[in-house]
Amino acid sequence: MKKLDKLIMRAFVGPFLLTFAVTEFVFLTQTMMKYMDDLVGKDLGAGVLIQLLGFFSVLIVPISLPLAVLLSSLMTYGNLGEHHELTAIKTSGISLTRILRPVMVFSVLLAGFAFWFNDTIVPKANLKAFSLLWDVRQQKLALDIREGVFYNGIPGYTIKVDKKLGENGDRLHGVMIYDHSGTSGNAAMMVADSGRMYTKFGGQYLGLELHHGRKYVEQPNARDQAGAGFVQQRFEKTNVTFSLASFSLDRTNVELFSENKMMKNLPQLNAFVDSVQRQLNKDREALLPQLNMYFSYLRFDTTGQASNARVADLVVPATRLKPLTPTTIQSATGRVRNAQAFVASYGERLHNQAREAGNFRIEIFRKYTQSVAVLVMFLIGAPLGSIIKKGGLGVPALVSIFFFIIFYVVSIIGEKYGREAVMPVGLGMWMSNLVLLPAGLFFLYQARHDSSLFEVDFWQKLARKLPKWLSRRSDLVPG
Repeated sequence: MKKLDKLIMRAFVGPFLLTFAVTEFVFLTQTMMKYMDDLVGKDLGAGVLIQLLGFFSVLIVPISLPLAVLLSSLMTYGNLGEHHELTAIKTSGISLTRILRPVMVFSVLLAGFAFWFNDTIVPKANLKAFSLLWDVRQQKLALDIREGVFYNGIPGYTIKVDKKLGENGDRLHGVMIYDHSGTSGNAAMMVADSGRMYTKFGGQYLGLELHHGRKYVEQPNARDQAGAGFVQQRFEKTNVTFSLASFSLDRTNVELFSENKMMKNLPQLNAFVDSVQRQLNKDREALLPQLNMYFSYLRFDTTGQASNARVADLVVPATRLKPLTPTTIQSATGRVRNAQAFVASYGERLHNQAREAGNFRIEIFRKYTQSVAVLVMFLIGAPLGSIIKKGGLGVPALVSIFFFIIFYVVSIIGEKYGREAVMPVGLGMWMSNLVLLPAGLFFLYQARHDSSLFEVDFWQKLARKLPKWLSRRSDLVPG
């Protein structure tokens, strides 16, 4: 590697690592905020949260890389231009394309890495992340017994506490416990003047030490006898233990989630799409044969008796046809309605099959488009930075956000249009890159010709030349 390449790469690597870390943090924060309601109040522990953060950090790498390349390219060549290093290199006879080559080679390698990462690592991370998120969603909220509120989070019991005192809220006053763990409803109730709450065996059990209370137990065989429905027991001190197993995080077998499209690599996605497409073609071919059973044609012989026949057998003299009866009309109407219902349900099934295949095609194209986006963002960022000649995070950040918003919005629109069959899936998924690629080539052309695209003089000259160009074009148009 020559000294020029080393100089440019040293100027590029630092901003790239910085911007990649920033974009990862921003997208990770956005992702975790989406699932915040599923995480709050469940006492998950640091281990589960770290796993979720790690898995989702992996998932957002493919979308963070294009933005990091765009921003770091702008910063690198903007800094070189701002400090006149770019001008000095050009005056030595080195072209702009040669100056861009080190970062371009790096971007090509990064695009290849992004494709491999998206096809190999991301499906596995999706499987781990969303299976863990599913288990977190199924977990109950952490134990939270509040004053004056009936708490039924423990299966089979309802607890009410009038007051909670103490530094940790473990001293209780006015305790009421309903036991409906059996099959006969609220068969037992316990009240106590005071008590203490604590956990046992590493939080696996909740213990209540109750003082000065009574326990009422209903007698099932004495419900119909006046005054004999309950047995009352007094106590000065007693202990009650509740299992907290329902509050633990139970892990589901991750293989149950492996059939989702996000958990598959390219060979698996292609195999599924081919299978669905073959089945779809078979179902389309079978539509007409199955529809024929809803229609029958009548042929009348000389005796006036009817039998099933083909359409060609309907050609009979008019004198031999009998008039239609209400029964015949009602039967024909019923057949038409049955045929309409069959076609509607069959068409809905074909539509769902095509939609499912389209969703899997979207995942296939996503692995390519997100990788190519790295190159497209380089084509925008590097030439634009050499034109703007502004380093730092100010102007480059604003320009990067502008183009990334365009990329993101067009990507969402294209994906939606592809999923809804408004346009072919491939065109919808490639639309964002196709929209931004001309902009990158335009900036590259302007940078190679030392264009002052963002200077006032450039637009003043353009404003003076435009009327002359329009007048010449109008003269060429025949009257």
